[in-house]
Amino acid sequence: MLTGRADEVVGIDNLNAYYDIQLKKDRLATFGGQMRFVQMDICDAPAMDALFARERFDAVVSLAAQVGVRHSFEAPAAYFHTNVDGLRQVLDCCRRYAVRHLVFASSSSVYGNARQVPFREDMPLGEPLSVYAGTKQQAEALAASYARLYGMTVTALRYFSVYGPWGRPDMAPMLFARSIAQGCPLQLYGEGKMLRDFTFIDDIARGTVAVLDKGLAPEGGIRVPAAGTEGVFKIYNIGAGRPVSLPDFIALLEEALGRKAVIRYLPMQEGDAYRTWADTSLLERETGFRPQVSLEEGVARFVRWFQSRSNS
Repeated sequence: MLTGRADEVVGIDNLNAYYDIQLKKDRLATFGGQMRFVQMDICDAPAMDALFARERFDAVVSLAAQVGVRHSFEAPAAYFHTNVDGLRQVLDCCRRYAVRHLVFASSSSVYGNARQVPFREDMPLGEPLSVYAGTKQQAEALAASYARLYGMTVTALRYFSVYGPWGRPDMAPMLFARSIAQGCPLQLYGEGKMLRDFTFIDDIARGTVAVLDKGLAPEGGIRVPAAGTEGVFKIYNIGAGRPVSLPDFIALLEEALGRKAVIRYLPMQEGDAYRTWADTSLLERETGFRPQVSLEEGVARFVRWFQSRSNS
């Protein structure tokens, strides 16, 4: 969305091999010449310092993370390296180079198996169910301390079950669609009883930009970082606010793909939450944002992209 406006955008990514690098390159190619891309690791302190010194960013949106709930049990060091120390590098650069506003991606996983629904930003966080969730809780705490200690303005966005075109191949929508399309058994954990607040990628992007714009407006309270001044740290949920059962989500995929799923029901996996459900009233009240893409429309758009990608 930013590339479609007058904003000058610089994107960075290390293009690691956690999933298909070609998918990442093809995704980048969709931007054409609208964005300058730099391949680098946010944990590379000298490279990050040189980038910030050269570009003098007004604002930073950090979506960088080592993702994947179950993989975090196998490689915990990678998650602390990127999700905690990597964010610290971003925070340090924003502090040193007086970035007016840092927005970064947190996750609905910080709520764990919280009993209170829908999930509100001011409710106590649940026990983290995975290393990934634990690193996201730590990332939020780290960002809050930087805002307070260094007079920075930082916003954490708790994303809920993001799906849509160009999504990660290890996430449920892609795994489900691939199984249905290929006629393979679809493994459905939690005996099909889990609920997810699926949120279409376009709504995630719109919500993120709404938060960014609010922060950069004069009335948004953003200030140039200065040690000893009062900082601003905020948290917003970005979700559809409509939890749906996984069997119902699969039914929409079946309809869009024109094929029935062969479902194999399995017990709950370690690290999975029973449900996610975003209360987005704070985001709506402070930015006017509401999700626009219904689940039915979002699944149809995702499947059209999936089929075009499969046939290419």
